[in-house]
Amino acid sequence: MTLVLTVIVLLIALNALYVAGEFAAVSTRHTRVRQIAEGGSGPARWLLGVIESGAGLDRYVAGCQIGITLSSLLLGAYGQAALTPGLAEVLQDQSGMARATALGTAATVVLIGLTSVQVVLGELLPKSIALQFPTTVAIYTSLPMRASLWLFRPLIATLNGSGIAILRLLRAPASGHRHIHSPTEISLLIAESRDGGLLSTEEQEQFDRALRLSVLPVRRIMVPRLEIVGVEVGSTLDGIQVALRESGFTRLPVYEDSLDQVIGVIHAKEVARRIVAGDTGLRARDLMRPIASVPESMRCERLVSELRRQRSEQAIVVDEYGGVAGLVTLEDLLVEVLGEADAPTPGATDAPERLPDGRVRLPGRMRVDEADEWLGVRWQGESDTLSGIIVERLGHLPVRGDQLVISGVPVEVEAVDSMVVMWLVARPVDAAVDSEAPS
Repeated sequence: MTLVLTVIVLLIALNALYVAGEFAAVSTRHTRVRQIAEGGSGPARWLLGVIESGAGLDRYVAGCQIGITLSSLLLGAYGQAALTPGLAEVLQDQSGMARATALGTAATVVLIGLTSVQVVLGELLPKSIALQFPTTVAIYTSLPMRASLWLFRPLIATLNGSGIAILRLLRAPASGHRHIHSPTEISLLIAESRDGGLLSTEEQEQFDRALRLSVLPVRRIMVPRLEIVGVEVGSTLDGIQVALRESGFTRLPVYEDSLDQVIGVIHAKEVARRIVAGDTGLRARDLMRPIASVPESMRCERLVSELRRQRSEQAIVVDEYGGVAGLVTLEDLLVEVLGEADAPTPGATDAPERLPDGRVRLPGRMRVDEADEWLGVRWQGESDTLSGIIVERLGHLPVRGDQLVISGVPVEVEAVDSMVVMWLVARPVDAAVDSEAPS
């Protein structure tokens, strides 16, 4: 009986090994394994080569599955053969069952017992440990898994080849096991790291903003056309100097006839160099450099590569009709990821503020997704800014003093410039509820 129990324990342990190896390999972080491998760990170096290769991880998972299947089949066959006859004799002696009945009952009891033990000790327990400590478990199981992959290599090649052939017949892509996460999943992982103390709240917000770049169109971060400060192509050096000083910017677009025909950009350093050199007779056309152009629908994640390709630090944003919709710079992209600096940038609007009566004063240019924490609710609409949503709901061009309610938020237009809401005053949802509650 001791030998029988020893064999059963070994088969369950083998099953647990393959289960733990499989879950650990597909759950471990590449960066952590690479760090251990660079520290001189041989098993970690071998494991890194496996998990960083789609085909290698495919073979690894196939080896685990073969090991689990074989150990389960052997456990069932050996357990039935070794335990059923003895248990049947006990049932015959104790209850007087017929031989056939006793054998059937014993076989059922052995099957249920072995299955229960295997599920708990050979499946659930190793899976739980592997998911909690994936890197450690993957490295510790790498040596027996390496031997198993060598032993099972003919079976792995046959089974993987058969699977790929079936997928081809079904016209399905034969993609290997890879660690691929969607932006939403990555955001959840970042939140878990923050909860675990590995990231600060500020770092989490920066990561989340960086992830949004994959879906954020350029028009959401650009300076709108009405706020572009530029100089005409025929402007003199003195005129350019005045425009730079009054705007506070270091670069100004150069246009011909109107801002819909931007043809270049002037840098303040070039102007200063020419003034020092005494070249006072130059015009804007003599100092300008080429400026990039991008469509307003372009995603922000592509903006950096596009600016690099066109060798420019800013770009004119073009709408679907070929007109100038705005201007975008690398600084706008950095602000989107890192957040606003403490010191306001030239030409930037004032920050939103909370008023003593519980209301909030917000700039009309504020993006809808940035106003959630101020309004207590997400405004829905086709526009990207608070000003655009207000115009949608009003149905006419806004004027100072216009009042309306959007998503339960009472809103008053406080200031309008060039038919755009510059400032609005709103009572957030929570404040509105508090003011209506009985005293």
